[in-house]
Amino acid sequence: MSVIIERFTKATKSHYELLLDADPSRKVVDSYLSKSHCIEAKVGLKVIGVIILLPTRPNTLEIVNIAVSNDFQGQGIGRILIEYALEFAREHEMKTVEIGTGSTSVGALYLYQKCGFRMTHIDKDFFSRHYDEKIIENEIELRDMVRMSQDLC
Repeated sequence: MSVIIERFTKATKSHYELLLDADPSRKVVDSYLSKSHCIEAKVGLKVIGVIILLPTRPNTLEIVNIAVSNDFQGQGIGRILIEYALEFAREHEMKTVEIGTGSTSVGALYLYQKCGFRMTHIDKDFFSRHYDEKIIENEIELRDMVRMSQDLC
């Protein structure tokens, strides 16, 4: 399988299906898309993954959304996207890459740590404060965000 990684500027229905799988609020997703570097993973013409990179503080890039199609999960696509993001950050002279994920997102926590991210803190009740509806993941109500980062220098 040949995976192509490239930037996109206009989110299509295929992009939104993935983006909203990782972040269920269209309002939140729309709030960061126009300010971000948007990257897609494709096999042929099919979009199978996305990663959204938002410059935040000076020399800091945050991965604000990453998602891989269910049919392609477990095949290393997420890791490829994260490695692309880290290289992108280095090329743009960033010093730190950050990412946040739900405290109930065990698969994501595992992947991010395998890719070199370290936990920095817990943002208690993040999802309760920012989302109108409860989010249930792995049969647990998602309330807290685990913040992680990786220094590139």
